[in-house]
Amino acid sequence: MMKILEFDSLSPEEFLCRDIRGAEDVSQAVDTIIREVRTRGDAALLEYTERFNGVKLADLRVSAEEFAAARKAVDPYFMETLREAAENIRRFHERQRHNDFILTDRAGVIMGQRWTPIEKVGVCVPRSPEAFPSTILMNVIPARIAGVGEIVVVTPPGEDGTVSPEALMAAELAEAAEVFKIGGAQAVAALAYGTGTVPRVDKIVGPGGIFVATAKRKVFGQVDIDMIAGPSEILVLADGKTNPMWAAADLLSQAEHDVLASAVLVTDSRRVAESVQAEVERQLENLPRKEIARQSIEDNGKIIVTDSLDKAVEVVNRIAPEHLELCVDDPFALLPQIRNAGSVFLGRSTPEALGDYFAGPNHTLPTSGTARFSSPLGVDDFMKRSSFLCYDQAALNACADRVADFAWREGLEGHARSALSRKEG
Repeated sequence: MMKILEFDSLSPEEFLCRDIRGAEDVSQAVDTIIREVRTRGDAALLEYTERFNGVKLADLRVSAEEFAAARKAVDPYFMETLREAAENIRRFHERQRHNDFILTDRAGVIMGQRWTPIEKVGVCVPRSPEAFPSTILMNVIPARIAGVGEIVVVTPPGEDGTVSPEALMAAELAEAAEVFKIGGAQAVAALAYGTGTVPRVDKIVGPGGIFVATAKRKVFGQVDIDMIAGPSEILVLADGKTNPMWAAADLLSQAEHDVLASAVLVTDSRRVAESVQAEVERQLENLPRKEIARQSIEDNGKIIVTDSLDKAVEVVNRIAPEHLELCVDDPFALLPQIRNAGSVFLGRSTPEALGDYFAGPNHTLPTSGTARFSSPLGVDDFMKRSSFLCYDQAALNACADRVADFAWREGLEGHARSALSRKEG
């Protein structure tokens, strides 16, 4: 049962606080996997796929024939859903494009900034029990908008050696270059270092379990990564008019992900707190993944009662949740007070599931309190900035002495000479 806690009696430890570092045994296992993939390439990938996924593959790459079969297997209704979701995601992320700029306001000086896409990106897609088509759309489409030249998807195969037709159609719709049947730390290692089959990429994005997260942390620097994602989180901020059935359903929508997931209700109504507590218990009984959800609720779930909505907002900003629902009469009045949240869902008719699948904003979000300093995945994550600078001779002459003086004050004679040697007159 979800615990009900009073805000004024909470200790710092009772606020949501996660350590997203991997356990030592996981870290050592990932080191071994990365080393094996680096030295043995595809052979190691095939062995790990047989060991961890229970299937012996002849080829890691999804074939053209498998894509053709998927086109026939996916029903028209879901294909239309995929197309609508993809269009919503494109429309939202198109607005994130940046413009280059040039400054010419000083005589003889031209400087500016330009944006260029990353060349190759790998997208990790978990399987539970099937590969997530939504994750493919959310990760590949912004990369494509950014102009990434090559985007590859990696996802574990099922015991029959296949990837779900729905996932393959999402990859095709989003314009991924290729899909490979690998997962876990071995997939991360393959993308970071390359093998005979899997191309080496410049950035790895996408969610995964502790092995994927640990591997991403270890290969960072060899490649870029999007974030180290922890277990899924939801915080529902509810006033006294909130429907307990809806709030409970939204809490369980995240609790069913993982036993480590976190579902939190914050409310200024004791009545709502008790009603949601009871409703969660009722809904758990007929939830297909109830064992996972129940452990998540028992271990990590909580209901925090405050004496005002202002205090409830304070709780939100301290927890910095991945998903935040504002189930209040005027959510837009509260929105300016929200400083720390991955994605915010406004109003009673905006469940978090809309963001997971369909609405358009990205569902790859900062977890574990990292919304205090990081952002949802977006087009920016697939681009990089370069600055440029051009001085003519007169402009250099005007400032060379100052540049040299600056260099001398930092003890760098070579820098000073570099500027002064070009000075004329």
